[in-house]
Amino acid sequence: MLRVDVFKKLGEFAVDVAFTSEGRVTGLFGTSGAGKTSLVSMIAGLVKPDRGVIAIDGDVLDDTAAGVHVPAHRRRIGYVFQDARLFPHLNVAQNLDYGRRMNRLDRDPVQETRMTDLLDIGDLLARRPGGLSGGERQRVALGRALLSRPRLLLLDEPLGALDDKRKAEILPYLVRLRDEADIPMVYVSHDADEMRQLATSVVMLKRGRVAAFGGVEVLPQAS
Repeated sequence: MLRVDVFKKLGEFAVDVAFTSEGRVTGLFGTSGAGKTSLVSMIAGLVKPDRGVIAIDGDVLDDTAAGVHVPAHRRRIGYVFQDARLFPHLNVAQNLDYGRRMNRLDRDPVQETRMTDLLDIGDLLARRPGGLSGGERQRVALGRALLSRPRLLLLDEPLGALDDKRKAEILPYLVRLRDEADIPMVYVSHDADEMRQLATSVVMLKRGRVAAFGGVEVLPQAS
């Protein structure tokens, strides 16, 4: 369960959001400037709320009243950005292993094989990121995040930099992650069609506040 109840002032803009979600994929939906990335940055621990609480399964990550702020590297949260942010000097296998090494985790060959099969990236392991398509790079970024063994996966507009063909290529992998990886996700997007395919619950943001919360039925209908 993800509990978020935070306030953050950002210049003339403020994020003032509260929700509790038990869904496998919690969608953060809204137009550009609605506060989606600011909110997900607080969940990740990259931005500290001015006041409020963030907790995962009862484990408190932020509680400003109690002076609690767990730093990002200790939250066990995987973060996948719009751009894959792979290391160009490392091959795919080395990029995949980065999260495990940074978290000082023992290797788990069974899990590594499961994730490379799930994301269909086993034949890419010896290649460098520069030789991959946009969709392939995002699949590798997903694998790297998952192999760090997170308890929550944050996906911030992961399809935003891809054309329609690449989006159609990677969406089935995201659905497989939702259904098979057994890791709760927060999925950030301004695309209602993506949300309908992936989200199990939706937080609709508008000007830094919750405009609606529920299932995919709260999303705007296609015109």
